[in-house]
Amino acid sequence: MKGLDWYLQINLKARHLRLLVAIDTYRNLTQVAEVIHVTVPAVSKSLAELERGLGLTLFTRTSQGVMPTSYGDCLIRHARVMLATLHEARDELKALSSGTEGKIHIGMLPASASVLLPKALSILKQRSPGTNVMVIEGTTDALLPELWQGRLDLVVGRLPPPDALSSFEEKELLEEPVMLMTGRHHPLARKKSLEWSDLSSYPWILPPLGSIMRDPLERALEAHDVPLNNNYIETLSIHVMRAHLQVSDFIAAMSGTLATDRTQPFHTLPLNLPRLLRPTGVLWNRNRGLTPSAQRMVSYLEEAAQRLTMGLDDT
Repeated sequence: MKGLDWYLQINLKARHLRLLVAIDTYRNLTQVAEVIHVTVPAVSKSLAELERGLGLTLFTRTSQGVMPTSYGDCLIRHARVMLATLHEARDELKALSSGTEGKIHIGMLPASASVLLPKALSILKQRSPGTNVMVIEGTTDALLPELWQGRLDLVVGRLPPPDALSSFEEKELLEEPVMLMTGRHHPLARKKSLEWSDLSSYPWILPPLGSIMRDPLERALEAHDVPLNNNYIETLSIHVMRAHLQVSDFIAAMSGTLATDRTQPFHTLPLNLPRLLRPTGVLWNRNRGLTPSAQRMVSYLEEAAQRLTMGLDDT
C-alpha cells in the first residue's frame, strides 16, 4: 500500500481524474477518445499506466463495454468530487482576481464613518453583489494593530496623525468639521445666541480614551474654559449618542455629515470648534497591499465621498 499512498499523493493528476470520469460516463474507449480528443491507444495506455501506478484494477472489459470494479467505483466517486472542487476553486479565483467576489474585512471608526461607509457599501452591493463584507467598529488604538497583522483589509474613519502611519497607506476622502450637538429639545437648542460658558453646567457624551478625537476635543474645550465634569458617557456608538441625546440634556461632538443630515434628531450648537481632526479617509497595510475586492471598495468609498460633498443622497 506504500506504492498506492505515493501515487495518490505525488503522481495522480487532474487529467487522470477526468479520464476516469469520462470512461465511467461512456463505458466505451472509442467514445472516450473522441470526447477528450486523443486516440484509442492513448486512452488505453493512460488507463494502464494509472492502474499500474495504483497497483489496482479499475475497469474490466465485458460484452457491455468497460465496467468499473469496486476499486474503480471508489476512485471515480472521489474523482467527481475533486473535479467539482477544482472547478469551484477556478471560478472563485477568477472572481477574486476580478474583484467581483470575495470578502472584505473593514474596521470602522464609528463616529466619523457612520455616514460615508454605509453609502459606499450600498454602491458595492449594487455593483458587486458577490462581494461580502465584515465591518468591525473600534478605536484607532484597537483597529490599527488588526490592520497591521492582516486581520483587516481596510480601516475607514478619521485619519490618525501622520506619525502613526509609517506602516500604512492612506487616502483622504472627506473633509468634515466637528460640531457640537444636542437633542432638539435641549435647553440650549432654544437659545438664539450662545456663549461657551453656557455649556459649563451640562454633561457630555465623549469619545473614549484612545480614540483620535478625545484629546483634541478636551484641549479645545479647555481653551474656552469649558470644564468636563465627572458626569459623562463614553461611547463611539452613533446609535447610543442618537438615543441618549433625544431624551437628555447631554452634549456631544459629531462630524459635520451627521450634523447637516435633516433626518437626524439633532440640533447643532452655533459655536465653532477649531479643526480638531484630519479628514475622513481609508487606510491599508503598505506591506500587504490591496486585494482586487478591497481596491473596488476604495473606489466606492471615493465615489460615496464625492456624492456626500456634492449633497447627493442617492447611491
